[in-house]
Amino acid sequence: MRIISYNVNGIRAAIKKGFFDWLKTNPADVICLQETKATQGDVDVKQLEALGYYHHWFSAQKKGYSGVAIFSKVKPDKVELGCGIKNSDNEGRVIQADFGDIRLINAYFPSGTSGDERQLFKYSWLNEFETYLTKLKKKIPKLILVGDYNIAHHPIDIHDPKGNKKSSGFLPEEREWMTTFLSTGWVDTFREFNTKPHHYSWWSQRFPSVRLNNKGWRIDYITVTEPLKKQLKAAEILPTIIHSDHCPVYVEIDF
Repeated sequence: MRIISYNVNGIRAAIKKGFFDWLKTNPADVICLQETKATQGDVDVKQLEALGYYHHWFSAQKKGYSGVAIFSKVKPDKVELGCGIKNSDNEGRVIQADFGDIRLINAYFPSGTSGDERQLFKYSWLNEFETYLTKLKKKIPKLILVGDYNIAHHPIDIHDPKGNKKSSGFLPEEREWMTTFLSTGWVDTFREFNTKPHHYSWWSQRFPSVRLNNKGWRIDYITVTEPLKKQLKAAEILPTIIHSDHCPVYVEIDF
């Protein structure tokens, strides 16, 4: 199964930039979106259905904010909206789908860039979500967690580690969370296949030259639990796909 994770930074804006035309190229069997900033009713879903996609949406209570969705050419056995954490579910941050004995979790991790209050919310969310995943892993050992994690883990994952050492998304506490998380039986799929620098999935929109010069951050991930590690076939980042300030990240898993 081919899986893509993609923060579209507003699906309606992405559609205007050719998102549906890209879907026509059949880029993956399952496409997980973050930051849709829309409800299902805001989008012409007939175009999705004509391309053979089942679609499931989980939107924030606040209009035009956050939100996640799963488009799949394989019908999920079960879809679960949210994760039971109130503050997270109010913001439409997690949607889950079962395919046989595998659970796919699509998550939009909070950003702390807007100030101290949201940074504290981010830390709280990370800890609560990790607790949730730990319990879930005991019931369902084969998990795939995709999404915008809003964390650049190592210096190799950011173009200017020294200049951003005090920036949200690269703070020591966030990076330590990521290290601890991966040490509990999760695999960073991209790094299983590529250990080279200068591979990023997000570029600031403040200056157009940033993406052109590849001054980015790798903050979008697909991680899997250890039981799926041997089933990994490929993992990539797709920077030439441009409908957003992020680009898609890709994994292929032998189901």
